[in-house]
Amino acid sequence: MKVQTYIKRDVIEKTAEKTGFETKEAAKAVNAVFNSLRELMTEGPIECRIEIRNFGVFEVKRTAAKPKARNPKKPDQVIYIPPRRKTLFRPGKVLKNILKQPLE
Repeated sequence: MKVQTYIKRDVIEKTAEKTGFETKEAAKAVNAVFNSLRELMTEGPIECRIEIRNFGVFEVKRTAAKPKARNPKKPDQVIYIPPRRKTLFRPGKVLKNILKQPLE
């Protein structure tokens, strides 16, 4: 069974439908929100948290350096992996409760 994939165009169309905006206006709004989230995550401090009530929390966390990782193609080669940032998303209470509903 193939999983349904939604793209930004689907979000724009749904936003236009819900708000009554023209598609171009909805596209500007959706793009502005996504760009703002991206800028907050990338240009802010190394670790940050964006909390959107009734939806969820986006977190950017720092990972530890791995000074003794192995190259899978050359197992005897030890490589250094520097620290980096990773993103996490945790759904909020409302979204989590909706997703916990049993399927029929």
